Amino acid sequence: MVHLDSRKVLPPPGTPSPVQPAAADVAWDGAAHLPPHAALPMDGDLPGTADPPRPALRHAETPTPLPPRILVIDDNVSVLAFFRQILAGDDSESDQALDALEAEVFGAGEAAPPAPPRFQVDLAQSGEAGCEQVRQARQEDRPYAVAFVDMRMPGGWDGLETIEALWRADPQLQVVICTAYSDHSWDAITARLGRTDRLFFLRKPFERIEVLQFACALADKCSLQREREARLNDLEQQIAERTRYLQTALMDREAYERELYHLATHDALTGLPNRNQLDQRLAQSIGQADCTGQRLALLFLDLDRFKYINDSLGHKAGDELLKLVAARLEAAVRKTDTIARLGGDEFVIVISHLDHIEDADNVARAVRATLAQPFEVEGRELRVSASIGISVYPEDGEDAETLLKHADAAMYRAKSGDANGIQFFAREMACQALERVDLESALCHALQAGQFELHYQPQVNLGSGKVVGLEALVRWRRPGFGLVPPNGFIPLAEETGLIIGIGEWVLRTACQQTREWHALGYPELSVAVNVSARQFRQSDLPQTIHTILAETGLAARHLELELTESAIMERGEAVAQALNEIKALGVMLALDDFGTGYSSLSYLKRFPFDIVKIDQSFIRDVIDDVDDASLTQAIIAMARSLRLRTIAEGVETEEQLGFLTANRCDEIQGYFFSRPLPADGMSALLQASKHMPPGGSRRR
Repeated sequence: MVHLDSRKVLPPPGTPSPVQPAAADVAWDGAAHLPPHAALPMDGDLPGTADPPRPALRHAETPTPLPPRILVIDDNVSVLAFFRQILAGDDSESDQALDALEAEVFGAGEAAPPAPPRFQVDLAQSGEAGCEQVRQARQEDRPYAVAFVDMRMPGGWDGLETIEALWRADPQLQVVICTAYSDHSWDAITARLGRTDRLFFLRKPFERIEVLQFACALADKCSLQREREARLNDLEQQIAERTRYLQTALMDREAYERELYHLATHDALTGLPNRNQLDQRLAQSIGQADCTGQRLALLFLDLDRFKYINDSLGHKAGDELLKLVAARLEAAVRKTDTIARLGGDEFVIVISHLDHIEDADNVARAVRATLAQPFEVEGRELRVSASIGISVYPEDGEDAETLLKHADAAMYRAKSGDANGIQFFAREMACQALERVDLESALCHALQAGQFELHYQPQVNLGSGKVVGLEALVRWRRPGFGLVPPNGFIPLAEETGLIIGIGEWVLRTACQQTREWHALGYPELSVAVNVSARQFRQSDLPQTIHTILAETGLAARHLELELTESAIMERGEAVAQALNEIKALGVMLALDDFGTGYSSLSYLKRFPFDIVKIDQSFIRDVIDDVDDASLTQAIIAMARSLRLRTIAEGVETEEQLGFLTANRCDEIQGYFFSRPLPADGMSALLQASKHMPPGGSRRR
């Protein structure tokens, strides 16, 4: 049996004295509903019981808050029971009986007294046991609001040691020191434990109200502190989330701005720098060249015959080829050099730190060599070449714009020669470039200004000697320059697309003029009109021809369309369909310049041609050159076997006429009979009934 220390303060008079426990440590759930005089077992911690029954909830979704937890550490079991009675609200049976008798005799009061505060009280008889309970409470996330700690507990830790251990287990725990002696002054206590608002002093003997006041005030303080901490944590979490959101938004914005800048300065297809970025880098390179005294070279590349790949395989294949070309170019130059795509099939390479001009030529040859390797696009092997123009700083220009212009001019000079050429800029090219600009500007206004006119060259039948047809040849009477021949503007018109409008004008004018000659008494006269490759790529060409024939009233059989081999070789299936549609109108079709290009008998088999025109390059030396004579004979014989008419162009001598007559050529045209004449001159020739003797000259 444990004897109470006579120095300990006993509960006030009238307080029931529980049976003394037989062990040093007691653990007690203060919410347990046990009789106040029940004996406390001494073989370990005081047994805890279930939490007190909660009041019924009005709404299932509104949980009842748990009562604050309070820990009492004292080696005196009577003191522990006293704390339990005060804080856990365990009333004695006599108090309950008196309350019931009072209510029966005097009746119920006007209002029931407020319910006393309730706490979940745990008890411990030693500092070690109390510290373990504090650690366990924190692990369960239900820490104690306050701990009442006795200062003197013989046989174990004293109060100060216990408080130090408690604060190590839970730094936020509020502690009330309970003592009846002043052997430890407040200054000495705070000197050891430190001054803090979590440490309080309750001197024994104390009243119930003092314990309740401490418990209520400190529990509320703890609740408010925890609520404040929860709000602070929530606010910090919101701030952290907002910060993360703002950081993410900022990074997204920066990435978006980088993407916008990249799109503004780079080509979308190849990823190479575009014209804007090229101008910036070229300006930087010029500045560096000024500082170092070195040159730089600008290479202007244009892929040869790229449009044929686009037309035959489609734009998707063309785009894929451009990306492969860009990758090849990047691999062919140094990292310090700049490669840009200006658009279409045009690329620019800036070679910086150039010691010798010859180095630019070496780079151009290396680029040409790397492009010479075949490309594989959509399962097909494609071969590509490029025409390269080169300008050098500072000799060929002192700013980016001039260097680009001069390199472009050099590229056009390279392209005008053999494909896959390399050309350095020369001063006369600048004049030619200006002339080209002026020519293009004047050509744009020529059609609207009515500056074009047609000349007609007769086609004579060798059997009858009569004029049976006319070839319409366009001329440009340019103000200040006189009459410009076709080779002076047709290539530029093809390149710029102006040939579409010019070609339609030629076709309409020739049909209308032929219809007028029919009315003048030449009803069997036919007219031949050249159709360019650019015109033939127009999907509405058959409809245009049908419309013009209807407007002019010319019968379709009196119209011949002349196409070169280059025009029909670009798009085989599309060409076949268009030719069949034109042929269905009743129009005659002639294959022009046969034998000068990629001549193939398959053209004559696949396409519905009526006429084969023998190019004048064979006729020019047909008398003196055995090969030309043999080829001409073969073409005539082949056409005759395929039931096609033959027309020889460029006949200028009687000997040439005799050769063609002897080999049974059907028709001829050339200066031997007549130069091309304007419409009024041709009308005069027709009225004069100019013709050759039937059967032509037989001399060879």
